[in-house]
Amino acid sequence: MKINKKYFTIAALCGAMLIPLSCKKNFLTQTNTTASNADATFQKSQDVVALVNSIYDGYQNSDLLKKSIWYYANFTSHDWFNDGGDIAWNNYTISPTFGALYTFWQNAYFDIIRANSALEIIATAKTKGVVTAELGNRLLGEAYFLRGMSYYYLAGSFGGVPLELKSNPSGLAPRNTQAEVFAQVVADMKQAETLLQSKTVLPATEKGRATKGAAYAYEGSAQMWLGKYTEALTAFNNTELTANYHLLPNFIDVHEFSNQNNDESLFEIQFDIQGSQSWDGGWQNGGEVAWIDDFSWPHELSGFGYDYGNPGLEYSYQTGDLRKNATIIGPGDQNISPGIIAKWGGIKGYQVVIDGFKNGTKDNSAQKYGSFVGDDGNIINTCGALRQPWYGDDLTRSGYYCAKKWRDPNLTGANGSSTIFGSQNQILMRYAEVLLSRAECKVRTGDIPGAMADLKLVRDRAFGGTAPAVMQDGLTYDGKPTSPITDPLQMVLSEYRHELTGEYSLFYLLRRAGPGVATAFIQKNYGTDATVTPQPYPYGPTADGKLHGVWRTTLPANHDILPIPQTAIGLNPNLKQNPGY
Repeated sequence: MKINKKYFTIAALCGAMLIPLSCKKNFLTQTNTTASNADATFQKSQDVVALVNSIYDGYQNSDLLKKSIWYYANFTSHDWFNDGGDIAWNNYTISPTFGALYTFWQNAYFDIIRANSALEIIATAKTKGVVTAELGNRLLGEAYFLRGMSYYYLAGSFGGVPLELKSNPSGLAPRNTQAEVFAQVVADMKQAETLLQSKTVLPATEKGRATKGAAYAYEGSAQMWLGKYTEALTAFNNTELTANYHLLPNFIDVHEFSNQNNDESLFEIQFDIQGSQSWDGGWQNGGEVAWIDDFSWPHELSGFGYDYGNPGLEYSYQTGDLRKNATIIGPGDQNISPGIIAKWGGIKGYQVVIDGFKNGTKDNSAQKYGSFVGDDGNIINTCGALRQPWYGDDLTRSGYYCAKKWRDPNLTGANGSSTIFGSQNQILMRYAEVLLSRAECKVRTGDIPGAMADLKLVRDRAFGGTAPAVMQDGLTYDGKPTSPITDPLQMVLSEYRHELTGEYSLFYLLRRAGPGVATAFIQKNYGTDATVTPQPYPYGPTADGKLHGVWRTTLPANHDILPIPQTAIGLNPNLKQNPGY
């Protein structure tokens, strides 16, 4: 069903501030109201539903999801890099003036204020009979959940931030501590758990809304940020999670376009394509579609190619781990997405590849002939050829790209065509992360056998049956085989990386594990070097036994969190910048 974009005014949010609505899926259908006060505006149940839908809408923003949360979760881990105007992430010199950070901050607080207003308005609507008790409770639960989730990502990214819990904030509050913010996340999620519907009773038309299980997952993670591992285990062991969510049998299916809102997914931001979309010259998402996934495609296909992988990540997967080519692919590797294979036959089916091969195989002035010729001399069906990797127009990319972001068969790239806007949902939390977090909690509380059992669940799926008894990475950053991993916490950290890299979690989980953990993890996997400039080629192991092209750098002190956006400080002089920025 096509969802019209409409607007309504909510006086309680920020005076007469207009809030644009552009969410999708059936439950995000919106109405148009223009009254200037809450009593006059929210006279029908659909008006109250639209108010809550507007909170979901705040996360349908590419700059927020991709350039803030995804960048932080992945660029900071050093598994992935940026080749565009945001290259400062590669050496941890992100600036307080980076525009996407303020978009993140602003949208998160818009959502928080919307949620605060919704809590008041829904309570009144229940009293007046505008909404039934059942609907009102569900909507209250969604407002608590979305407010808590906003604070979860704010605190995980910036540390302590101001806690605004009323609908008419002054906007001049000082920062609370990180612990205080995560304590509020716990409180909000606990409230949500009592009010939200279970996945088992949520109608199909409401799929994509927050559920009790999602609230327990975020509560458990927030408890871990507070070091309360026993309380986190209680949340993770709730039957809303353990009975209603399961690992999909095959890892490749988790991110498939045809499997959105699947049995493993706890919460994902909903997107949907609605007819013809055109480039509007701006960087906001088109409402129902976004450029998020296309950023991770090779430049040779998409015209973007701004995200690329550290080859050290591909070589770190243990032999036999099926997650490798479902996560990162490079020269000579095929895209193994079932949806893409079914529709296009793989990479060879994209029109830009067909045209490039037909027209002399020259795709840009910087590359020599042959970019679309495979190593077998036929039209290429791999992510670049071994003899000529896809380094992009400036020859600075590694030739390795994120396969998790290359699953939407409707996306065809073709260097700037309208189809770069895709409708792939963005998974923020899934059950595999819960199992790995639960394993960490068990390590912290001394239940090593229990932790190993949880790890085995995830690893057995990764190896398509039974995982090797000995856990180890493939190669170290200098191209040498690794030693077996025997420390239980390091086992969990390795699994976080190999299961969740390229999603929205990894660096958050590394920082959550405690001071110095992220720094030590990067040091272990990539070492240090006097330079952070990648070599264009060769990539991968070579005769000298090293992984050339692997970035090696040190995480500077205090740069495991982001700077407070300078614009936010300018508007609120009570905000203090994080150390080191």
